Amino acid sequence: MPSSQHVDPLSDIDIARKAEKRPIVELGGDRLGIDAAHLLPYGHDKAKISLDYIESLRDRPDGKLILVTAITPTPAGEGKTTTTVGLGDALNRNGKKAMICLREPSLGPCFGMKGGAAGGGYAQVVPMEDINLHFTGDFHAIGVANNLLAAMVDNHIYWGNNAAIDPRRVSWRRVVDMNDRALRSIVSSLGGVANGFPREDGFDITVASEVMAIFCLAQSIDDLKNRLANVVVGYTRDRQPVRANAVEAAGAMTTLLKDALQPNLVQTLENNPAFVHGGPFANIAHGCNSVLATKTALKLADYVVTEAGFGADLGAEKFFDIKCRKAGLRPDCAVVVATIRALKMHGGVKKEDLGQENVAAVESGMTNLKRHIENIGKFGVPVVVAINRFSADTEAERSAVIDGCAALGVAAVECDHWANGGAGTEELATKVVEVADSGVADFKVLYPDDMPLWDKIKTVATEIYGADDITAEAKVRNQLRDLEAQGFGHFPVCIAKTQYSFSTDPTLKGAPSNHVVPVREVRLSAGAEFIVVVCGEIMTMPGLPRKPAANSITVDENNNITGLF
Repeated sequence: MPSSQHVDPLSDIDIARKAEKRPIVELGGDRLGIDAAHLLPYGHDKAKISLDYIESLRDRPDGKLILVTAITPTPAGEGKTTTTVGLGDALNRNGKKAMICLREPSLGPCFGMKGGAAGGGYAQVVPMEDINLHFTGDFHAIGVANNLLAAMVDNHIYWGNNAAIDPRRVSWRRVVDMNDRALRSIVSSLGGVANGFPREDGFDITVASEVMAIFCLAQSIDDLKNRLANVVVGYTRDRQPVRANAVEAAGAMTTLLKDALQPNLVQTLENNPAFVHGGPFANIAHGCNSVLATKTALKLADYVVTEAGFGADLGAEKFFDIKCRKAGLRPDCAVVVATIRALKMHGGVKKEDLGQENVAAVESGMTNLKRHIENIGKFGVPVVVAINRFSADTEAERSAVIDGCAALGVAAVECDHWANGGAGTEELATKVVEVADSGVADFKVLYPDDMPLWDKIKTVATEIYGADDITAEAKVRNQLRDLEAQGFGHFPVCIAKTQYSFSTDPTLKGAPSNHVVPVREVRLSAGAEFIVVVCGEIMTMPGLPRKPAANSITVDENNNITGLF
């Protein structure tokens, strides 16, 4: 039977409001064995887990780690978070002890055009409204810590500048968790001597902040503090890096983040435990939930399902090459989510024509899915494909996907979690357990630490994006050489590019090859311990669309939020 996806009379928010949630302290105790003394409730339906309790889990064995990723995103939708939730629910329905680990949504996309990130239909984490809005205040703490450092840098310069920071070479930017193009480039400290030294400045969205990246990679309070101290905030006149410890900011920043660093426990609609913690974007950061949440879940469950942002060329590559490399994680299986609708768009079909059967377009669009499958294989991780079903999908189109995957030696499983929750994903859960338990995973990173930075960038571009080469102006090449000379050459690269194509041109669908990736800028993230490589026209501060989602979000006469999806 075809799925009823997207024809249900109830919206995501209506479904979430009807959820019969268990008290979070009760859920944490019964399902995870966490004593109430180690749960810090935020109301009745969300709580943080104490770092002392997490430390006590150190000697427990780890469960199996499953990554959910996807094909290249299209306006037709893929449903990666929804699949992550549905798979976690299905594993528990099948008698497995499973947890899911998700990122916290950014307010920018929620009020922009992407919407929320708590899943959808009957595969959601709740409380959906809280998760998509202020939640437990983690993002506010990250933004304030980032901006405290910015204020302390300017204040240090104002009061004598003992660290000899060149005001022309301050690299630390301010952040706000909202899409606001007017703040991309500004001039600060105007208004006279009392306000400091005027200089060019700018804002990034909070999820692109290095503080967010550090927050998601830190494994303890001490690790967090050390990473914050190592942040490079600017350079001297002779271009030597100046770190945050030079302005004595790390202690205060850690103080602001100490509660936020504790993972957030919530539940699915089916009352299964979930961690929602951290939220870096995958097109301009490393795109994974916190290491602390993932490693804690691995101690508490036999199977942990986590996701990485956008398509596998961005989120999965960074999950493997940055998060797994830094945290010592070894994934056992990867699930690549695809929809027939999206494959048809990659095959050249316009969005308004997606309801018509078009097997030829599905077969053409399969080039995108096949490249993602092959790319994940380069990391030694076995793949299962999840076909997220829509009501308009036809048997012939489904067969084209299943047969195309079979030719690559990969199973493709139809899923109906949007309409049926965990019950619609049981077959996928069975297959994932079979693969994860098989022991065939032999994880490896794409490039070694000691490879030159230029070669690391080129390796990702050629091996993952299908490019022939990379290019950059002499200024960028010189900057890479300087970074190596300063001792940062062993860092992995975090490539920031469009999420809508393997190339840097968002209009190129499918699996474009023989293109060249232009490297526009490189940024040092010394605390996060990676190099951000900005390619093409990607921006670290998005703008709102012509008709933002915020236009439809309000509070009704009964004090209920409406328009949030």
